[in-house]
Amino acid sequence: MVPSTIAVSTVVGWLSTLALFAIPGIVAAALWSPFLLASRFRALFRALPPAGRTTVSYLAVALGLSVPYLVGVLLTVGLVDSSGAGWSNALIETALVGGLCTGLVAPVVAVVGLPRLGIDWDPTGYGPSTWALVVAAGVWYAVVAAIPLFALSVVFALPGGY
Repeated sequence: MVPSTIAVSTVVGWLSTLALFAIPGIVAAALWSPFLLASRFRALFRALPPAGRTTVSYLAVALGLSVPYLVGVLLTVGLVDSSGAGWSNALIETALVGGLCTGLVAPVVAVVGLPRLGIDWDPTGYGPSTWALVVAAGVWYAVVAAIPLFALSVVFALPGGY
């Protein structure tokens, strides 16, 4: 092969890998976007760095919340025996752990952690309605992210697996 062909092939490979990892977060961001109708939810992303860049912050958080799911899939593929229902069980566990991260941990970070770090984003004072909003958003994200994992787990649990 010509050296320039190798370089192009390498760049295409890296870009494909990056896209593979970014696509779940981008899809989740798109399906999570109805929560942006709430001004409080938009205020959260407007307050996050880079301040005033709601779209950039929103996409960064949406991609960041997909990391537990991606790590779980990588650990499943890399460490779990694919025979039997091993991958199926591991993908369900990944969905559950990712769901705990996005449905419980992320709201606590948003409502308790960020204000303590000096990022005061809720103009209404972090009351029950703010908690309800961020928990609902976290649970919705968890459901959206878990659907493909549950679908894959069903496929891997079928006789013959993948």
